[in-house]
Amino acid sequence: MSMSETGFAGLGAATGAGVEAGAAQALRPHAEQAFAHELTALAAADDRPRPARWQLSPWAVATYLLGGTLPDGTVITPKYVGPRRIVEVAVTTLATDRALLLLGVPGTAKTWVSEHLAAAVSGDSTLLVQGTAGTPEEAIRYGWNYAQLLAHGPSRAALVPSPVMRAMAEGMTARVEELTRIPADVQDTLITILSEKTLPIPELGQETQAVRGFNLIATANDRDRGVNELSSALRRRFNTVVLPLPATAEEEVDIVARRVDQLGHSLDLPAVPDGMAEIRRVVTVFRELRDGVTDDGRTKLKSPSGTLSTAEAISVVTGGLALAAHFGDGVLRAGDMAAGILGAVVRDPAADRVVWQEYLETVVRERDGWKDFYRACREVSA
Repeated sequence: MSMSETGFAGLGAATGAGVEAGAAQALRPHAEQAFAHELTALAAADDRPRPARWQLSPWAVATYLLGGTLPDGTVITPKYVGPRRIVEVAVTTLATDRALLLLGVPGTAKTWVSEHLAAAVSGDSTLLVQGTAGTPEEAIRYGWNYAQLLAHGPSRAALVPSPVMRAMAEGMTARVEELTRIPADVQDTLITILSEKTLPIPELGQETQAVRGFNLIATANDRDRGVNELSSALRRRFNTVVLPLPATAEEEVDIVARRVDQLGHSLDLPAVPDGMAEIRRVVTVFRELRDGVTDDGRTKLKSPSGTLSTAEAISVVTGGLALAAHFGDGVLRAGDMAAGILGAVVRDPAADRVVWQEYLETVVRERDGWKDFYRACREVSA
């Protein structure tokens, strides 16, 4: 039985034990597995109108993303920390016949938001096409089982549907990650799907028409190398929502702390007390180098070649957490963070190392309470 057939009630009841056992064993459970109890509670409390084949109403989907407390006391944890209107626009887009394009610089939670939207809307976030320079047209349309094809010729039995084709037939939400990494001619395969809501199968003289409930979420950025611009015809088929970097340091600290805590639990890392000071320090370093100016606005800085995103800050802190837990005294310290920060900042060994050294000597060295961090960074930078 598929996720779409069981719905959230099935996750919490008949298949709940199996899903939870599978999620416990998975290194990185799917959103609908990791947050099955929240989705089930939302479905039970949700009495608002739902679009065709949606597991939740648009209001409940937004609550799942942004967090809240239900009448029965169930706490829905925030999956996205940012402007509420961005989530509302994204959800209402999916309730129409326009596809959704989540656009933003690397590390702005595009994939994270995409997965959770699909999980809340369809109960299944796994209908995924991962975009790369080598993604073929078949990954978006369909392929063939060549043993069946050679034995019996073209037939529905020999056809291998893509995640997008399955989503069309079942009224589900498909996801295309890193759309701008896909070659332009393959990208344009989506034009007919999104405009006509049909996928022709000329080999069989047939077509697959999208049923109600089908939509598509794509993610893209225009900052990395290897980016292919979207054609104007394809871009018109999407409603574009830009995900910004966290507006304030406090927002970013909150995001990093939440994700590090989740990752720590999933990796069975021992709890490390009093880590907020180091998280705040990492976020400060990343924001200052990213913005090209110190927090107080007094000193202009050179920015390194990397993006220094929130996702990278999460990775640095998680790595530091593992060092502190397994090779330290159980307390997250500057020495646990220094190597990770150096690796995140210095991507270009020539240019970025100069930027980092200038930042250390002109900002970190003179900052009150940062002597331990300065010494740790100097040690790993030597």
